[in-house]
Amino acid sequence: MAGVLLWVIAPKENATALLSLIPRSGKQKRSRLCPGVKFSTGVSAFSSAVANPARSSEEKVYEVVLKQAALVKEQRQKKALDWKRTDETEGMTDWDLLNEAYERCGEVCAEYAKTFYLVWCRRTDELVDGPNAPHITPRALDRWEKRLDDLFEGRPYDMLDAALSDTVSKYPVDIQPFKDMIEGMRLDLRKSRYKNFDELYLYCYYVAGTVGLMSVPVMGIAPESKASTESVYNAALALGIANQLTNILRDVGEDARRGRIYLPQDELARAGLSDDDIFCGQVTDKWRNFMKDQIKRARMFFDEAERGVAELNAASRWPVWASLLLYRQILDALEENDYNNFTKRAYVGKAKKFASLPVAYGRALMGSSKLA
Repeated sequence: MAGVLLWVIAPKENATALLSLIPRSGKQKRSRLCPGVKFSTGVSAFSSAVANPARSSEEKVYEVVLKQAALVKEQRQKKALDWKRTDETEGMTDWDLLNEAYERCGEVCAEYAKTFYLVWCRRTDELVDGPNAPHITPRALDRWEKRLDDLFEGRPYDMLDAALSDTVSKYPVDIQPFKDMIEGMRLDLRKSRYKNFDELYLYCYYVAGTVGLMSVPVMGIAPESKASTESVYNAALALGIANQLTNILRDVGEDARRGRIYLPQDELARAGLSDDDIFCGQVTDKWRNFMKDQIKRARMFFDEAERGVAELNAASRWPVWASLLLYRQILDALEENDYNNFTKRAYVGKAKKFASLPVAYGRALMGSSKLA
């Protein structure tokens, strides 16, 4: 699976008592989580929604969006909570321990990409896309999900878990997007073809759209924003979908060599293409026309995502704008390569990356838009 990681979700400056998160001497303590919210829709788990074939993937995903948006709405309506802890520590202060946890997260991210701090997402992705991927089984993912449950209950397994456990204890972050990402890993273990875009959309949500839903509560919505919470979440979801579609289009050749085709089978057939054409890796007029349609769709999701970035807190806009602009340029590189994603890898050169940063900064300064 092509990994997609967006946005920082565990800011170091938000650290509080680590000793309330990590069990000592066999005694477990739970951190204070954001209070649960009851919903009239009756949505208890995303997996149950997926089991209903009468609804499209977008409708199923939107239920998760509404649930997360409701949590943020509740938080914005309440006064700021006092998260100060008075617990005494043994040998090392709580701040020192959490400091170490966040520093370790930064080290892990540096091993993969300098701009990514979503350590839990990185570790989850590595389960099926890393060096130990051939040894990963569904049971291993079940254990990882159980570990996630414990993390949200304030029982982290290690220092990396502790940083995320501390974060979710203070922000209105729902566990469902995290569980859905694990479901995306399960798909990678058993599925290598997608019959239509509805199936592919759900996969893109699982492995990338979830990251946007995880991130918005911590990135924060600008106080002056007039946009609905749901619309901001939809934009964050769209950015994840756009990035994953871009990854898929960039990595067609690489995935094919692994026996995987992350392209809608029905659309390939309508274009007069088959799996054999992809495995052969020949750039034809049929392939160019097919790729033009796929790139157009990815850009539509980027367009939707742009409308939401301006609604984020000012401190969060620049990195998100930079991520969006840089990833979007991969589509330009695909076109420049004459749609050859079989033997050429589309990438954005350093000069273009540096040139994008002031553009992203300028857009970040523009502030809230008219998103409704």
